[in-house]
Amino acid sequence: MTYLLAADLPEERAGARLRQLLARGRILGLPGAYNGLSALQARRAGFEALYLSGAAMSASMGLPDLGVLTVDEVGFFIRQIVRAAGLPLLVDGDTGYGEALNVMHMVRVFEEAGAAAVHIEDQLLPKKCGHLNDKRLADREDMAAKIAAAARARRDLFLVARTDAVAGEGMAAAIARARRYLEAGADAIFPEALTTPAMFREFAAAIDAPLLANMTEFGRTPFLTAEEFEALGYRMVIWPVSALRMAAHAHERLYTAIRRDGGAHNVVGEMQTRADLYATIGYADYEALDAAIVKTILPPAPAPAPARGDG
Repeated sequence: MTYLLAADLPEERAGARLRQLLARGRILGLPGAYNGLSALQARRAGFEALYLSGAAMSASMGLPDLGVLTVDEVGFFIRQIVRAAGLPLLVDGDTGYGEALNVMHMVRVFEEAGAAAVHIEDQLLPKKCGHLNDKRLADREDMAAKIAAAARARRDLFLVARTDAVAGEGMAAAIARARRYLEAGADAIFPEALTTPAMFREFAAAIDAPLLANMTEFGRTPFLTAEEFEALGYRMVIWPVSALRMAAHAHERLYTAIRRDGGAHNVVGEMQTRADLYATIGYADYEALDAAIVKTILPPAPAPAPARGDG
């Protein structure tokens, strides 16, 4: 499969394809993908939709997740992921990049880039990770106005309203906010930073709409499986930064090894091979598009070097 072949491009809009997946009635898992390669790997693992995290984008650029990215920067991430994997993509829209008109601009940019869905949160800038303390909340009606603006600007983008109100205002206020956001035009609700299965169940019992759960590591939510979230009443679950955390940990091991050993020879066995990388990105498919390119013959993979001791 390659994005250069028109026959490979989906005929339906991304938002419609996401709605079809949700209409099946079982929970939809959306792993975080933060570039084209990770998106391809998630698709090869069998996932049918993806999530693009603001925290993952920011961290991959060496920046904190404080709402400092621009709409156009996020558009770049959307385009490469959608082009690479062709799967419906839910995008973290932070606080909407401003007020109502800015939100409308965001919706148009994200749709043009190929996004299937966006979630917008009810924090004030500078926003914080939903699992941190001292989050500042927007007025409920101001947030509802942003949702209404997004609904007016979209063609078929699926709109998820995220509320961070549980930690600061309590469950009842968060439920009231969610209902108001649905009235304003949201298609689904994302209650952030719930801390127990009972809280997830209580929220689901009060809201008659598709719900999204966030299974981030090192946060306030206990580890739950997709099946457990489904039993609690949720239709979508994201693992937003998991892929980046795994990759970043591998980067640290690699750079430490190179600095320590004078080369990467002692960690070759931990690397994806050239052949696996080429298979993931469809290298041969690209070659086949141009008869003038000679078929590539891979050199044999080197055997991992034996570990070198201190003596």
